[in-house]
Amino acid sequence: MRVLYFHQYFNTPSIGGGIRSYEFAQALVKKGHHVTMICGGADEKFNLPKVSRYFNRGFVDGVEVIQIRINTTNKDKISKRAIDFVKFGFLSIKFAFNEEYDLLFATSTPLSAGIPGIFAKWFSRKKFKFVFEVRDLWPELPKALGLKNPFLLWGMGVLEKVSYKKSDACIGLSPGICEGIKKKTPKGHLIEMIPNGCDIDLFTRDTTGKYEIEGIKTDDIVAIYPGVHGVANGLDSVLDMAKVLIEKEINHIKILFVGKGKQKPHLINRTSNEKINNCIFLDKVSKYELNRIMSRADIGLMVLKNIPAFYYGTSPNKFFDYISASLPIVNNYPGWLADMITEYKCGVVVPPDNPHAFADAVIELANDSKSRIQMGINSRAIAERKFSRKDLAAKFVTLLEEVAKWD
Repeated sequence: MRVLYFHQYFNTPSIGGGIRSYEFAQALVKKGHHVTMICGGADEKFNLPKVSRYFNRGFVDGVEVIQIRINTTNKDKISKRAIDFVKFGFLSIKFAFNEEYDLLFATSTPLSAGIPGIFAKWFSRKKFKFVFEVRDLWPELPKALGLKNPFLLWGMGVLEKVSYKKSDACIGLSPGICEGIKKKTPKGHLIEMIPNGCDIDLFTRDTTGKYEIEGIKTDDIVAIYPGVHGVANGLDSVLDMAKVLIEKEINHIKILFVGKGKQKPHLINRTSNEKINNCIFLDKVSKYELNRIMSRADIGLMVLKNIPAFYYGTSPNKFFDYISASLPIVNNYPGWLADMITEYKCGVVVPPDNPHAFADAVIELANDSKSRIQMGINSRAIAERKFSRKDLAAKFVTLLEEVAKWD
């Protein structure tokens, strides 16, 4: 089977960030399928040979990669990002018409990833199956985050419905996403939930030595947040919690931020202006380096802006990294992950927008090493039992193989 795979934000473990598409592409290749990945990014991301003004092409770890030279980051203004998303979607159409494939797979975000599949279904004579993966519900989430442009919201709504309608099957990453798809697709449309997964082999907790980080003492307790520093992540709530720790004269707990994003300068400025001196910021690192940093951490912070659309409609990578790394979690918003944390006793759930409750939970875990270690053990157990990336990748490959055989 030849798979044409569209993901604008395709990453490898050495680059860092989400590697779901990398792992899934690897699983397809190992089963003997050919994968052509269409992605974006700057030239230096993969250092592939240039084949035209807009495209690079080559192989990355056995996957054929066509890179459209559009570099979009979380720091960009929403107008630039919107233009880049649409540009990527329409430049991708070329490959949906010209490449040889049996199945076209597209994953959001952005939602425009579905454009090549839609156009190929409408206008090409190719016989192929189209599977669309939904990582966030659009336009519900942008609207909940304050996007008010009626034209953009209308366009997202139309693109969402058409992507679902023209697909032969859909994948959702959370229960809420699957329910959202179900409401907008015909009865009987195949919708499979395949959440983000755990890199069991990559995250191995190394307790033989402490990873040294400037500003953190050997006996400090470290609460970590690794991921995008964006508006949706609501990281001001972590700084509010950090201030409570200072007010309580709790000096042995440090908050470690790892990553980049539009809000990072604001967060750093706030720590400086408000003398929040228990926070340390590191840049984005590879998954391999993140494993070393996570081994130094004691608590994982599961944080999102308090928006009901997030409760059951997201599947954050960092949760799965935490449980892979045997970390107990403090979660500050309700939803399916909060339910799971409570059910499997792998952390503490606190009410949103309550910095004192947030701080109390972190202090409690910091001071109770027995509970902290046991919750970490529970985390790893659920990672291995329910969310192994290898198992989820195998489920993904089986689904695509079955869909490809449909008449």
